[in-house]
Amino acid sequence: MTSNPVLKVDQLETTFFLKSGPFKAVNRISYEINQGQTLGIVGESGCGKSVTSFSLMKLIGAPGQITYGTAKLNGVDLLQMNAAEIEDVRGGKMAMIFQEPMTALNPVLTIGYQISEQIITHLKYSKSDARDRAIEMLELVGIPSAKDRYDSYPHQLSGGMRQRAMIAMALSCNPQFLIADEPTTALDVTIQAQILELFQGLQEKLNMSVQFITHDLGVISEVSDNMLVMYGGQMCETGNTQDVINSPRHPYTAALIQSRPKMGQKISRLKTIEGSVPAPHELPVGCPFATRCTRVKTECWTHKPPMTPINNNPLRAVACFNPF
Repeated sequence: MTSNPVLKVDQLETTFFLKSGPFKAVNRISYEINQGQTLGIVGESGCGKSVTSFSLMKLIGAPGQITYGTAKLNGVDLLQMNAAEIEDVRGGKMAMIFQEPMTALNPVLTIGYQISEQIITHLKYSKSDARDRAIEMLELVGIPSAKDRYDSYPHQLSGGMRQRAMIAMALSCNPQFLIADEPTTALDVTIQAQILELFQGLQEKLNMSVQFITHDLGVISEVSDNMLVMYGGQMCETGNTQDVINSPRHPYTAALIQSRPKMGQKISRLKTIEGSVPAPHELPVGCPFATRCTRVKTECWTHKPPMTPINNNPLRAVACFNPF
């Protein structure tokens, strides 16, 4: 582990207090992201990926609450900030690209106004300079006729153009850390490829640290340096992205990879992971994947497996009593 990561998350826990009882949507997860690196967080819907990101942004609403841990951005704990302090960080030093821009953007304000407002707030630009900066960002993300699009409303842009506008807004104040929460899920394959290419080029140019959330292993393999696999709010496996994909150690990681169709491979039926993600009150006491695992042992039901380094490499670890 590096001594000065841009982001250092330690034992983060976010609990939702439901009528059926408390549910740990994020259960004591820890990771680091270095300067210019991308960490991909992958898992099925409901595994805790987005809750992790919203926790870092302090956007968890009732009945959810961050109940433990730290999340330090350049040494400063985001979770200890008050409302005014975190408001100063969000959109400035730390930004987020949301999954669906049509719901993330204000429908009654123009694209340009929304970007300019953020620039004025965080960079203290004049209205004129903020407009110029916003148009510059729209051009940077490949929106044609940027001066005209500045005055467009979200509904007047295509899905791909709206996502480009979201990226322009997120990058407008030169953030040190960027969260991308499934930014291409709602787009068709062609537009998705264009957005990913744009995203990678901008990250390299600006040397940002990125947390990329997705359920798509193909996307993860393209954009991330390291990856973290989550299930039931807990960490299953971490490591260099290509190492994890080429040699998965956790049964859940292996099952995800096996269920992914491969180009040029003729198969009659895709492999699936048997069963479904348990409801919050049905999670086992031990490993959350025990109900669906083909390698389950007795202790998996009663004890939570710790994250154990592989070959003494702290960046390559697995939480499993019976790994591959």
